[in-house]
Amino acid sequence: METESTNERGVSRRGLIQGAAVLGAAFIAATAPAPPASAAGLTVTRVKVLAGTQVPVQYGVGATDLGIPARTPEGRMLFMFGDTWADHVGGANWRSPVALYSSTTNLVSGVTFNGSAGAGANTQGTAPQLWYYPHDNYFTTVIPSDVITIGSRMYLHAIVNGPQFGTVRWTELWKSDDNGATWQHTGLQFPADMAGGKFQCITWGEGNDGYVYIYGTGFQRDKGIVLYRVPSNNMTTLSAYQPWGYANGSWGWGKPVTEVLSGQFGEMCLRPLGGKWILTWFNSGAYRIDAMVLNTPTDNLYTAAKTTLLYGTEWNTEDASHVAQLYGGYIIPGSTLSDLHLSVSQWNTGNNSVYHSEQFRVQGLV
Repeated sequence: METESTNERGVSRRGLIQGAAVLGAAFIAATAPAPPASAAGLTVTRVKVLAGTQVPVQYGVGATDLGIPARTPEGRMLFMFGDTWADHVGGANWRSPVALYSSTTNLVSGVTFNGSAGAGANTQGTAPQLWYYPHDNYFTTVIPSDVITIGSRMYLHAIVNGPQFGTVRWTELWKSDDNGATWQHTGLQFPADMAGGKFQCITWGEGNDGYVYIYGTGFQRDKGIVLYRVPSNNMTTLSAYQPWGYANGSWGWGKPVTEVLSGQFGEMCLRPLGGKWILTWFNSGAYRIDAMVLNTPTDNLYTAAKTTLLYGTEWNTEDASHVAQLYGGYIIPGSTLSDLHLSVSQWNTGNNSVYHSEQFRVQGLV
C-alpha cells in the first residue's frame, strides 16, 4: 500500500505526514465543534470539517487532505485536495489531485461545496483526478502545492512523487482557462534539486508590481525557505524565475539563491491581504502552524514577528487551538488579517480514523 511505502531515506508517507506529532493513547471522535479558545491573544474556533472523514461523503470524497483554496476567475472558490479515497485511507478510487467548488460567501457559517472540477465531474457526480496518470512504481502520487489565479487563468504547482512518496522526481506547472474545470500541462517542469531541493513545495502570491512572489522549501519538512519572483505574464518560462539572494554584502534579485529563513518548513500559504502579505506554514520542527504578517515578501524573515495560530497536541488533549497531527494551514479567500479562516489537515496515522481537511477561524492576529 502506498501509505506504507518508504523512500531511499527511509521516510514513509505516514512518517512524513506524522512529522513531529506526539501520538496520544486514544482517539477522541470529533462530534461537534470545540468552543472558541483564546491563545496568545487570539480567539480560535473550529468551524467545521470540510471534506474527508467525520463528514458525509461528497462527490466521492470520503478521505482526503490539504484543501488549498483559490478564487476562480468567475468568483467561486476552488479547493484543491491531495491524496483522496472514496471511503478510507488506502481504500477505493485513489485520486490526487481532486478539486471541489464552493460559492460560500459567509465564511463564519462554514464553507460548503456545490460542485467538483475535472473532466466529466459535473455529470458523473464524483470528483475525478484532475488529469490521468497511474499510481504505480513511477508515479506514486502527484500532490498539489499551491494554486493561483492570474487574470482569466489559474495555475497549479504540483509535486510528482516516485518511486516512493517523499522522493520528488520533479515539480510541474499546470494551467486552467475554464475556472479550474479542466487542466493542461504548461510544459514547465522544475528540477527536484532546484535551489538545493528548496523549490519542491511552494506557495505564491501576486503583487501589484507585475510579479508573482514565491516561497519554496523541500517536500520532506526538514528545510528552510527560499524566495523567487516571476513576471505574472511569463509563468511558464523557467529562466524567468529569479532568486532572491545575498552576495557582495547585499541582497538582490538574480543573485545566487540564499535561504531567507532556516527551519523545518512544511506546507505554506503566502497571500497579499489587507495591504500586507501574510505567510502561514506548518512548522514541523515545533509541531504547530505559525504566521507572519509582512510588508513585502523581501522583508527580513529572521526579525519578522511570528505568531503561533494552532498548536499540535495528542489526540486525547485537543481543543480549539490544540490540534492533533495537524498540517497544512491554507488561507481561505474572504479572510482578513483580523478574521482569518484556514483549511487545516489532520491525519491520525495510528489508525487512519481521521484523515480530513477542517476549517478554522482565527481572530485577533492584527
